[in-house]
Parts: sequence; structure tokens; C-alpha cells
Amino acid sequence: MSAPRPPFPPFDEPGARQKVQAAEDAWNTRDPERVALAYTEDSVWRNRDTFLTGRAEIVAFLRQKWARELDYALRKELWSYSGNRIAVRFQYESRDVAGQWWRSYGNELWEFDASGLMRRREAGIHDVRIGAGERRIFGPREKGAGGAGGDGVPFR
Repeated sequence: MSAPRPPFPPFDEPGARQKVQAAEDAWNTRDPERVALAYTEDSVWRNRDTFLTGRAEIVAFLRQKWARELDYALRKELWSYSGNRIAVRFQYESRDVAGQWWRSYGNELWEFDASGLMRRREAGIHDVRIGAGERRIFGPREKGAGGAGGDGVPFR
């Protein structure tokens, strides 16, 4: 059993923004076990064309992801919220083992249980090849940079 993860639904705007920033912060650690603790034991995911159920599958998926997406750095932005659901748009940059840089754009739909754990995550993601000089996301967001989407990284 996992510890509750405030804020709890139903979400207001500050609570939804806090949830989005906490997710961004956790994913930027690239620590699969830490990230997985934000999800229910039986969490259901769709990530691109991959379907997962449960924390063990989430951890295995994230280990493989970060083994191939090197120097991964992510930004998330709150799109909408209602009740126990939050919609997010995001972008991240990473390079592959050959040194090619990528920017990945996506949208996520999240659903939470009463204890603030995510029980469902659906993500659609598209990748764009970029040159090293086109990068604009360099590591985790600086503290005090304005919250999810507020550090000047354009979502385009």
C-alpha cells in the first residue's frame, strides 16, 4: 500500500498545478521506482502504443525508456482539470545512443483515486528530430521558475 499523495481530488486550480509540478519533478529524476510510487498498485497506462497495468510494469517500462532516452528533460503544463481528472500537455528532449536529439510533444489524461494516487494515465506522444543547437530544455526546471509551463520554455 502506498502513502497518500496530496493534494486530493476534487482538484482546484492550485491543487491541479501542484500535481502537475510534482509529476514533472519526479519524472525529471529518471528514477523509475520513485515515479511509480505516484500510481496505484493496479494503475492502467496507455503510453503511445504500449499498454501497461501495475507498478511492476511501469517500473520496467521506465527503466527501458530512460536507457534509450538519454539526457531526458521534461516540462509539463496544466491544460484542464475537473473532479478527479487532470489533462496535461508536455514536451521533453532527449538524445538517442547515436547522439541524435529529439523533442517529444504530448498530451496526458490522468485520473486519480481518493488518496491522490493516479489510477489511469493515457499519453499520446509525437517525436520531432532536432539539432543540438535547437535544444531549449536543459535539465529540471529551476526552483521558483513559475510552476508548470512557467519557465519560458515555449510549448511549440
